[in-house]
Amino acid sequence: MEKEKTISKNFIELEIEKDLAEGVYDHVCTRFPPEPNGYLHIGHAKSVLLNYGLAKKYGGEFHMRFDDTNPTKEREEFVESIKEDILWLGADWKDHLYFASDYFPQMYEAAVTLIKKGKAYVSDLNPEQIREYRGTLTEPGREDPNKDRSIEENLRLFQEMKDGKYEDGALVLRAKIDMASPNINMRDPILYRVAHMTHHNTGDAWCIYPMYDFAHPMEDAIEGVTHSICTLEFEDHRPLYDWVVREVGIEHPPRQIEFAKMYLTNVVTGKRYIKRLVEEGIVDGWDDPRLVSIAALRRRGFTPESIANFVELCGVSKSNSSVDYAMLEYCIREDLKTKKSRVMAVLDPVRLVIDNYPQEETEWLDVPNNLENPELGSRKVPFGRELYIEREDFMAEPPKKYFRLFPGNEVRLMHAYFITCTGYETDAEGRVTLIHATYDPQTRGGDSPDGRKVKGTIHWVACEQALPATVRLYENIVDEEAGVYNEDGSLNLNPDSLTVLEHCYLEPSLSDLKAYDSFQFVRKGFFCVDAKDSAKDAPVFNRIVSLKSSFRLPETQKKE
Repeated sequence: MEKEKTISKNFIELEIEKDLAEGVYDHVCTRFPPEPNGYLHIGHAKSVLLNYGLAKKYGGEFHMRFDDTNPTKEREEFVESIKEDILWLGADWKDHLYFASDYFPQMYEAAVTLIKKGKAYVSDLNPEQIREYRGTLTEPGREDPNKDRSIEENLRLFQEMKDGKYEDGALVLRAKIDMASPNINMRDPILYRVAHMTHHNTGDAWCIYPMYDFAHPMEDAIEGVTHSICTLEFEDHRPLYDWVVREVGIEHPPRQIEFAKMYLTNVVTGKRYIKRLVEEGIVDGWDDPRLVSIAALRRRGFTPESIANFVELCGVSKSNSSVDYAMLEYCIREDLKTKKSRVMAVLDPVRLVIDNYPQEETEWLDVPNNLENPELGSRKVPFGRELYIEREDFMAEPPKKYFRLFPGNEVRLMHAYFITCTGYETDAEGRVTLIHATYDPQTRGGDSPDGRKVKGTIHWVACEQALPATVRLYENIVDEEAGVYNEDGSLNLNPDSLTVLEHCYLEPSLSDLKAYDSFQFVRKGFFCVDAKDSAKDAPVFNRIVSLKSSFRLPETQKKE
């Protein structure tokens, strides 16, 4: 009898199924609620795919909502980039695209309700005084001198705040909860502040804006979200969220469940650090391939499938932990290795002349696109008398166990012939400029009829048909050895994070390229056509990942 396969569920799925079974909710509605104040990064991908996956699994709704309550940092550019990133990841919100700013009228009325109930008051303390009055983790806070204002006065002042009669920072609306609470978030938090800023969605319609901790639970409640899935740093904010929806009178409040963030080693995800890198021109934008924003990963050549696999391998838990960046590289290698053609590209070229090959002849060799996936078919590759090979594949005076090309040695040209080096030429500085060889015409296809073996196989590109290209090699933008941050909190940048190779040559099968096309360059790694800088006659390739890594997937995470 065949053994039944066990399906494991994470703790969030168990809680959702419990809620459904007990009739707490009769459906599931989740959301992804980013603030449009920067580009999404790899950590956000986990939240996007988790929330979307839960809604899909339980036949519910997935909402895409922008928490756009802070116009000082938000831009339309970020809104559009986030929408593009989420769709690229495969999370389709269909007709459920929302903006928190659309709910400003309801939030304002909710704040008025709190004032009328004696649960909120207007304060004229400045930000420094509010921090001072709040207390510390070991000392309770002090009561705001404005806490006993009458309901009528609070309503008048709040209306005047809305009418624009006060400058930024002059007044705030605070919740009236408990200044002695052990949870500092409950010590009369600010609900509204004055900010004379133009909002990307509402323009100048408002000059007061709700604070995140007040707006967020309201948004979820207004939309009918059932399960607010968020990261652990919001766990201490949950009592305030519950207080807001309870005091405002929400009948069917959402349930908040927290999970651990995904921390990736040796990468930069902090928005203020990335913003500085962009503004100082250290990177060429939020989508620079050295970053781990979703846009940067897409531009570098990562696939939605590889990121989804990475998120799945990381799992969902309540404990914070770090994940090695090498695991992300493992996932993209695994995704591409059978999907992409393996083509020949010479990144550091030196010219090779096969002296006994016919002068004007060109052969077109039939080359398989991927030996691991015959369904990808084959292509025609030209072969001629003059070729480019990698400079590192030739040495005039090789060390022991060097099996590539050197005077007197025979090697295999990949998919072509055996050749033997007969000599070389150098320039005035002693740099090799030309290599001479002869070929054995009986070894076409890379095999010898007399059974002789060669230990070295090198790739090549025919000079006459070669396509010039620029290739970019990326390493981590921070120095892994010294750590991500310096003692003063600044980034410890790696000066070798980008190497640009200008005079590379590709086989002509790569003549019709589009942005994001990707290939395996044999012996070199996986590469992608850059979507920003590549042109039809001047292609630019980004190295996605090298071919080898020391990372090994733990046995417990390997799929059957």
